[in-house]
Amino acid sequence: MCAKCGDTTVDQGRYHDYYDEYSPYMDIQEIQLADGIPNSSCTDTCLHLFTCKRCGEEEGRSIDMVEF
Repeated sequence: MCAKCGDTTVDQGRYHDYYDEYSPYMDIQEIQLADGIPNSSCTDTCLHLFTCKRCGEEEGRSIDMVEF
């Protein structure tokens, strides 16, 4: 749910994929060193970008990679 308007959000994929044009091709454990989440490269946590369908608000959320 969107924190701004309460509508449904859509998972846009890994947050790191939006850093630059080469990010989607980088190793996940390497890029997790720069995601801002302490020790994320040592856990099964992945930062994803969620976008609201109604207002377009974007938010990064940590998800458990076991959910994939």
